Amino acid sequence: MSDKLLQPVKRALLSVSDKSGLVEFGKFLESHGVEILSTGGSAKMLADAGVKVTEVASYTGFPEMMDGRVKTLHPKIHGGLLALRDDEGHVASMKEHDIGAIDLLVVNLYPFEETVEKGADFATCIENIDIGGPAMIRSSAKNHKFVTVVVEAEDYEAVQASMTENKGATTGELRKKLAAKAFARTGAYDAAISSWFAGELGETYPERLNLTATLKQTLRYGENPHQDAAFYVTRSAKPRPGIATAVQVQGKELSYNNLNDTDAAFELVSEFGAQEGPAVAIIKHANPCGVARGDSLIDAYNKALRCDPVSAFGGIIAFNQRLDAETAEEISQIFTEVVIAPEADEDAVALLKAKKNLRLLLTGGMADPREAGQIIKSVAGGYLLQGRDNGKIAMDDLKVVTKREPSEQELKDLLFAFTVCKHVKSNAIIYVKDEATVGIGAGQMSRVDSARTAARKAKDASDAADLDIVMTEGSVVASDAFFPFADGLISAAEAGVTAVIQPGGSIRDEEVIAAADERGLAMVLTGMRHFRH
Repeated sequence: MSDKLLQPVKRALLSVSDKSGLVEFGKFLESHGVEILSTGGSAKMLADAGVKVTEVASYTGFPEMMDGRVKTLHPKIHGGLLALRDDEGHVASMKEHDIGAIDLLVVNLYPFEETVEKGADFATCIENIDIGGPAMIRSSAKNHKFVTVVVEAEDYEAVQASMTENKGATTGELRKKLAAKAFARTGAYDAAISSWFAGELGETYPERLNLTATLKQTLRYGENPHQDAAFYVTRSAKPRPGIATAVQVQGKELSYNNLNDTDAAFELVSEFGAQEGPAVAIIKHANPCGVARGDSLIDAYNKALRCDPVSAFGGIIAFNQRLDAETAEEISQIFTEVVIAPEADEDAVALLKAKKNLRLLLTGGMADPREAGQIIKSVAGGYLLQGRDNGKIAMDDLKVVTKREPSEQELKDLLFAFTVCKHVKSNAIIYVKDEATVGIGAGQMSRVDSARTAARKAKDASDAADLDIVMTEGSVVASDAFFPFADGLISAAEAGVTAVIQPGGSIRDEEVIAAADERGLAMVLTGMRHFRH
């Protein structure tokens, strides 16, 4: 490192809302002969700890005013941060106006995000919008050739290491890195304010979209080994339980595909509230290969597994209740990539620890399927935004359109099947019997192909289980969108279904209803579709 890139720290300004490590850092600076400027509570904490500190008001000769709104917005502060030390004109201006160089700025911002998360009123949130802090941070980051800027206490250590190694100076490399971090922080801060303001004004889609998130994990690679990837998490007043909140209890590092599939699994199983009884979803390549409710968690798991045991190998398993030891023992019998649940018994955790490659994630709660939110998808040159699919059909929403009405059990199975449909890539056809999937057709370009694929997989699973009849016999079927022709329904009828649920709305609805009546099927319409790409 060239000496020209080393910048001695002779004067520092410390003004922080997060005071963790402040005293220790102040003492370190003092031990290196650094003059310390500070404000308000930071100055008091340092002084009380015996650190020599000069109040900014005393330094500028201008008192704090307007309840502290104006204190650092002064030429002696911003001139000291922005001045180019190798520019003769800047140096002359500093001398003329008695402006001293400030070589180190330590500022973290008013806790605006935390204030919003606590549900504070509008006026309180406004008062927690920092003005002087971002101005000083941007000034210092812009002038990082000469100024070291710190916006998080976790970076004290790096500054101390650099100053210790370089006789009180910081390196150009460190200053550049900290400047980038500073601009990212002020950008995220402004984005949080902008998003909050848009929400207060009821603007779902504001003129400018500001996205901000924090890196949680750099991943080994993306969907394929030649793609790089990372996992970022967003802040929220009420975090949605799932992969972002989950604690990884055991297992090797999660991959991009693991995270994507685990999210799909947990979102699906969250459709079934814990109070509604045990439910399990098994996912492979972001599509369910088995979903079921049961009298117990192990019962639900076995019913879900029976739907497609071949695809379940190396899959993701999601539970809607506390994982118990009996179920943990059962799922350990086959290779599983990830298990995710709201909680787990100690015995269940101990059992799964024997599977070193299995990742166990505990979320601390279930996601609310009716919660509003937005889904963002990147496209070439921009983003597509839409509201989360939080639509849910209840018994009273169903419209019977056939001569035969569905039985009580058929109605339960129909609702279950249509709920699963919401989480299967279109075109989606789902066969269900006794609140367990028995055949799933996903991602086909033709709805009739999905119906045939689901029936074939059900036949394969039935043969594997050595059943006397195919599991689709006596089942119900759900379609995520209307049947454009009767052929898809006829294929389902040939597989042995007794009842059908679909959105309706096709110009050929009457033709499809007639085909159902001819075969003695019951059919209900939802008026809601669940496309998923």
